[in-house]
Amino acid sequence: MEQFYQNKKVLVTGCTGFKGAWMCEALLGMGAEVTGYALEPPTSPALYTVLGLEKRMKTVTGDIRDLDKLLHVFAENQPEIVIHMAAQPIVRESYRDPVYTYDVNVMGTVHVLECVRRSDSVQSFVNVTTDKVYKNREWEWGYRENEELNGFDPYSNSKSCSELVTDSYKNSFFRERETAISTMRAGNVVGGCDFAADRIVPDCVRAAVDGKPIIVRNPYSVRPYQHVLEPVMAYLLVAWKQYENHSAAGSYNVGPEDKDCISTGELATLFCQEWQRISGRAAQWKNVWDGGPHEAGFLKLDSSRIKKTFGWKPRWDVATCLHKTVEVYHAYYEGADVAGIVRRQIREYTKA
Repeated sequence: MEQFYQNKKVLVTGCTGFKGAWMCEALLGMGAEVTGYALEPPTSPALYTVLGLEKRMKTVTGDIRDLDKLLHVFAENQPEIVIHMAAQPIVRESYRDPVYTYDVNVMGTVHVLECVRRSDSVQSFVNVTTDKVYKNREWEWGYRENEELNGFDPYSNSKSCSELVTDSYKNSFFRERETAISTMRAGNVVGGCDFAADRIVPDCVRAAVDGKPIIVRNPYSVRPYQHVLEPVMAYLLVAWKQYENHSAAGSYNVGPEDKDCISTGELATLFCQEWQRISGRAAQWKNVWDGGPHEAGFLKLDSSRIKKTFGWKPRWDVATCLHKTVEVYHAYYEGADVAGIVRRQIREYTKA
């Protein structure tokens, strides 16, 4: 994979977000020529700035709802590969502002696809969505790519719409075009230096640093938790393979093994154990159901298709995932070399 991405022109939308920053760091390590298009970092601090990415790659500050500006970026940079990660990604925020959520997640996807349609340079496009695109029937087995798309809350539903938009563009405009298009549906990601609100691991870290109990709203909800490098490397794998063979394009789930689909309470317990092991300070969590808006109780993915098609498989189990995650956070709060640790973890993952 590293040889393929050497000197490739890659455009990443949402590069200032948590997952986008890990994506850009991985691409830079492979020698890619990376252009980012995003709003200012959504949090302060942000991994994007901690890694110094603003000094190591070209980033255009812009909104994916601004079609004219986005068209200009495509024309100026002539990307060969586009990874679309820009989104409003928080379920609770989608209840507070559903119009903005649909505008970004649906029309933003339309705008990116329209730029791809008008571009002569793009050979491979990956739209990053979510495991929550499926109509959740609270089944005990994992959802497959042919299941019904109908997310419940505005965030999940907007991502279902993004999938449908991508499929429509693919069918309407790319049947005769030399552009491969895939959508990727990943589970809940965790990793070092995510500072977002309303996410379980950042909430755990903030409480642990302050010496306060960790508030867990629903410890019994089961999610496909995985390290951020699992989907990031899967996106790059699919973008590479479909670039070379367009018949490989499609929709792919990226999730952990069944044994690593655990409850939020179990995840919080693992975090507390790793926090004490690495920092030497105790942490504890408590169940505080706050009667918040509807969120799925049970959700996991069947990743058989990407395993069979590309030989992909998860590298790190959930315990390793939490160890790697806490290692980066602890380094940040101790003033250590976060960028060096992130790069080392990327190397460790690729060698796994």
